[in-house]
Amino acid sequence: GLLSVIQKLKGSPEQELRIVLLGLDNAGKTTLLKRLASEEVSTITPTQGFNIKSVHSHGLKLNVWDIGGQRSIRPYWKKYLGSTDLLIYVIDSADQKRFEETGQELAELTEDESLTGVPLLVFANKQDLVTAAPAAEIAEGLSLHTYRDREWQIQACSALSGEGVQVETGACGLCGAGRGPKGLCSHPSSFQDGMNWISSQIVNRKK
Repeated sequence: GLLSVIQKLKGSPEQELRIVLLGLDNAGKTTLLKRLASEEVSTITPTQGFNIKSVHSHGLKLNVWDIGGQRSIRPYWKKYLGSTDLLIYVIDSADQKRFEETGQELAELTEDESLTGVPLLVFANKQDLVTAAPAAEIAEGLSLHTYRDREWQIQACSALSGEGVQVETGACGLCGAGRGPKGLCSHPSSFQDGMNWISSQIVNRKK
C-alpha cells in the first residue's frame, strides 16, 4: 500500500514533504489545516503572516506552510515556494464574485519557476453552503484541463464539517448519499484519497 511506496522512496517508513497552502483570504486555509491535524476548528483567526504545522498522515510527514491570503500579503507568496513538493490551493466555492480573482492568482503561481512540475491539489471548500459551486464547475472555470506541465486534482470539501478532509464512513455530508460499493456518492471520499494521489505524484517526480 501507501507505506510500501514511501519505503521504496527513501528506505524509511516516513517521507517528509514540504507543502505550501495558498488561497485568497477567507477561503478556509487555516481551518483546513487544523482539520488535517485533527485540531479544534471552532475559533479561527485570519492568518496575518504564516503558520507552519507538521502533520503526520499515512506514513507521510507533511510540513505545511499556511500563508495569509490578504491582498497585501500575496506579493510575498513567491518567497515561500522554493523546494515545494506540493501546492495546495484552497477556494471558497460559495464566493463566486471572487472566482476570477482567485483564478488569476492561481495562474500566476503556476507560472513561477519554483513550481515547475509541482503537483497541484485544489480544495473546493465550503461545499456545505447552498451557494457553493460544484468542484467540476470550478475546475472548468480555472481551466485546470489546460495544465499540461503538472498533475492536478480538485477535491470538494467542507473544512468546517470535515467532509472531504477527514476519513469518513456512512452517508456523505455533502449530498446525503451512502458511501461504499453500493453507495451512490461520487464525491471524493476523504483526505486519504488525496494522500494516495500525493504519494503517486511524488513517486513519479522521483523517477
